[in-house]
Amino acid sequence: MYLNCHSFHSLRYGTIPVSDLVSMGKSLGVTAMALTDINTVTGIYEFYKVCRESDIKPLVGMEFREGNALLYITLAKSRSGIGEINQHRTRYNLEGAPVPSLAPDFKEVFVIYPMDKAPDSLREFEYIGVRPEEVSLLIRPQWKDRLEKMVVLQPVTFRTKAEYNLHRILRAIDLNTLGSKLAPTDYAKADEMMIPFQDCINRYSRYPELLENTNSLINSCNFEYTFGVPRNKKHYTGKRETDLELLTALAEQGLMRRYGSDNDAARARVEKELKVIDELGFSGYFLITWDIVRYSNSMGFLHIGRGSGANSIIAYCLGITDICPLELDLYFERFLNLNRKSPPDFDIDWSWKERDVILEYIFRRYGSDHVAFCGTNVEFKYKSIFREVGKVFGLPKEELDALSGTAMDQHDKNEVVRLVHRYGMMMEKYPNQRSMHSCGILISEDPITDFTALELPPKGFPIVQFDMHVAEEIGFDKFDILSQRGIGHIDESVRLIKKNRGIDVDIRDTSISKDEAACNEYLGQGKTIGCFYIESPAMRGLLRRLKCNNYKTLVAASSIIRPGVAQSGMMKEYIFRHNYPDKFEYFHPVFEEQLGETYGIMVYQEDVIKIALHYGGLAAADGDILRRAMSGKGRSKAALQKVKDNFFASCAAKGHPEQLSAEIYRQIESFAGYSFCKAHSASYAVESYQSLYLKVYYPIEFMVAVINNQGGFYRTEVYVHEARMSGAIIHNPCVNKSEVETTLYGKEVYLGFMHLQGLQGDIAKTIVEERFAHGDYVCLEDFINRVPIGIEGLQLLIYIGAFRCTGKNKNELLVTARRIMMNFRPEQRQPQLLPQPVREYRLPELKRSPFEDAFDEIELLGFPVSVTPFNLLKTSYRGDVMARDLVHYHKKQVRMLAYLVSRKHVPTKMGAMYFGTWIDANGEFFDTAHFTGSLKEYPFKGGGCYLLLGTVEVDYHFPTITISKMEKMPFIPDPRYRESDVESSQTQERLREDVSMTQRAPYPQEQEIGLPRHKMKTVNS
Repeated sequence: MYLNCHSFHSLRYGTIPVSDLVSMGKSLGVTAMALTDINTVTGIYEFYKVCRESDIKPLVGMEFREGNALLYITLAKSRSGIGEINQHRTRYNLEGAPVPSLAPDFKEVFVIYPMDKAPDSLREFEYIGVRPEEVSLLIRPQWKDRLEKMVVLQPVTFRTKAEYNLHRILRAIDLNTLGSKLAPTDYAKADEMMIPFQDCINRYSRYPELLENTNSLINSCNFEYTFGVPRNKKHYTGKRETDLELLTALAEQGLMRRYGSDNDAARARVEKELKVIDELGFSGYFLITWDIVRYSNSMGFLHIGRGSGANSIIAYCLGITDICPLELDLYFERFLNLNRKSPPDFDIDWSWKERDVILEYIFRRYGSDHVAFCGTNVEFKYKSIFREVGKVFGLPKEELDALSGTAMDQHDKNEVVRLVHRYGMMMEKYPNQRSMHSCGILISEDPITDFTALELPPKGFPIVQFDMHVAEEIGFDKFDILSQRGIGHIDESVRLIKKNRGIDVDIRDTSISKDEAACNEYLGQGKTIGCFYIESPAMRGLLRRLKCNNYKTLVAASSIIRPGVAQSGMMKEYIFRHNYPDKFEYFHPVFEEQLGETYGIMVYQEDVIKIALHYGGLAAADGDILRRAMSGKGRSKAALQKVKDNFFASCAAKGHPEQLSAEIYRQIESFAGYSFCKAHSASYAVESYQSLYLKVYYPIEFMVAVINNQGGFYRTEVYVHEARMSGAIIHNPCVNKSEVETTLYGKEVYLGFMHLQGLQGDIAKTIVEERFAHGDYVCLEDFINRVPIGIEGLQLLIYIGAFRCTGKNKNELLVTARRIMMNFRPEQRQPQLLPQPVREYRLPELKRSPFEDAFDEIELLGFPVSVTPFNLLKTSYRGDVMARDLVHYHKKQVRMLAYLVSRKHVPTKMGAMYFGTWIDANGEFFDTAHFTGSLKEYPFKGGGCYLLLGTVEVDYHFPTITISKMEKMPFIPDPRYRESDVESSQTQERLREDVSMTQRAPYPQEQEIGLPRHKMKTVNS
């Protein structure tokens, strides 16, 4: 009788999780029920599964609404019926048009209209739903003659009175209004709850026809779904056999290209992988990925294939990845094996500027009816919950800020706040809105609307209504089409090098960059600012501690820097063993044989497989099951216990002492959940080397590319500084030299208009386009005549020095601009056949302090360009020690003057601490540590220059200053104001710093790691 149930997937309306909805139905004796969420089918697959497990017949459909207005309810008679419903909803979602009040001519769908929306005549598949409170109306003549087309309509939206109140709060949030201002039509009636099955029947006992009609409708609905059946596009060529033939031919070509004709190991690996790929039916998946990469190459785009897909030699031969799995001993079973139920998962990155072109190709090539982005459910989060609920109760902004910005135990204890807490906690984990998965694309064999309705978010690509977990469960393998700025850095660098130097760099040829001598020297010194993945202070410190000078060490560094590996204590232990290889013993010969490259430490996920295989004697596929079980992917206690039992049984069969096996299993258990995929690390390392190669040999072009791709870990100012340190001459924006992005002429770098705070983007674009079309601007009046700009924008350009090409100083230009703009009319702005000569006025000499320019730059760009921040200090002191000498001051106290670049928050058991990164007066970087005690008395006070006092600690070649005292140093008064003006000391507050906060538990101390450095003495040994 329950043909209209809502779950919490009826966003900001329903309050019941899907599984709870079914459990409630079972407890009340329900034998059949329908999930009809508002405008969505998000929950139908979970609903179907849970209903089957609970012996309840599942009916699925959708409630169509336009705004608050209920139009009709649809129920699928069959699988094809849900497709009809999805197609109908999709059409209006994609067109952005309102849904008509009458349903279309469905073939496999029942439609139920509410009584107040019932059409005068009903088609064969249409019914009228009668709510319990409407039964008394059936005595009226207009309804008595239509009983044969009426069914029971007992909507279900919430479980209890408290959830009814929560429903009203959700409606107020949805409508962005106060709870007290909701109209009765804005929310559901208070009786939309599931009642005992017999009670529901009793309410309609006077009209048994309605009960019979309802039962007949239920019996006619037979939606069935088979899980575990692949739903992706099955074949690239149309048939499995020809897919395998093409994949084999492509693999053979790639094998010759990558390895030559006489590499037996590579050939054997190719044949092994082809067999597994064919048995699992994934030839089409590989070929579609190859096709996307082939198109990318044809467009001249750079891509990076990474993730566990790099464990495949087929992927390497097809050019999907650039990682040789033989070189790094990567196990194919980590990516695909016959025991692994989950699909392959290639992660492929493109430049953020080119990714949309790739996406458009995929939609065009495989058909918009068969391609969509994966969706994701954005849940109500802690801060947003209390803010949103507080708004419903009418709390002022100050109280909302306090609720969302502090912990619950610090909130007021008044009645309203208690209600906010009560209902806010009920909403935790509720979906708030559907959004686009960041990278997951689905390509289906059947029309994708057979499975879901589509929505069109602002980004412009359609999305399905379920997330990646549901997608995998119902048979879809996603293609991860990602973007990152690191590839943009590389891509644009190559273009700039060609334009600026006339040199073609084939950066795709990784042999020129990987393990290149000069690159390795930079690595060991941590000179990696701007380089993908290896530019953060933590990574640069790690590279210096390791004296990293080769590819394999960089691969390891890319893995152990990850928070999980560091948390398990592996990073500290790896650094020790790397620097002191003679001060530890391998725990067991297998560890030396299989993990010698990483000093017997399980750094990578693949290492878990190696130990399970070579010590425990498990098959590689079973080792991967062990890794997945421990890493939380598909984890269940029963599955984990079974794997554990198999491991110990296998170890005993090989004759290993139980005590030794228990310790090794403890290590596996400790590391498996934290470790990082080696193929992923290797992919990152290759891209890092590509970036570093460009930085080493073409540093100015590389840094300009980083600036134009809007940086990486640091703000633009840091990359501008790095460009200057590389020999670039930095200029402020210029109307005759600059473009929207930063431009390069030899070593002359002109900052782009995009960096000017306050200049409209369309004005910047017009300045450049007009100059390209009609030549340089000869004077200020010429510029005003050609570019539609107001006085504020004009003054901004003058203050930054964009008209210095006219030969006049800023004060003269400001007077001239005011004079011209006072009488200027927009209609005068048109090309003149014979331009009138500019009338020149003799102005008195208007002197200007050289420091005024620097303060203008701070105000308009966020940092000074014409001088360094040190030139603006009141003091001439520059410190007792410079950064390059710190390594010689171990355990000594030093005093330094430095400019703050960034600081990173780190939780410890004693409280919060920070790691700081600074630049000294010579432009060199160095790092500091600030513990809880010193921070209380000497806190950070924003961007700027500081006087630092601390003790140097040289940790494995890397110096860090532990700060005991620090104080921010004042700038000279801003010469644009009188010294007595408040503004004269405020400009320096515009200087920025990069702050990264960390939300995690404190890392363990060294004594808590528990990784033995010596062999274990066992009873048998």
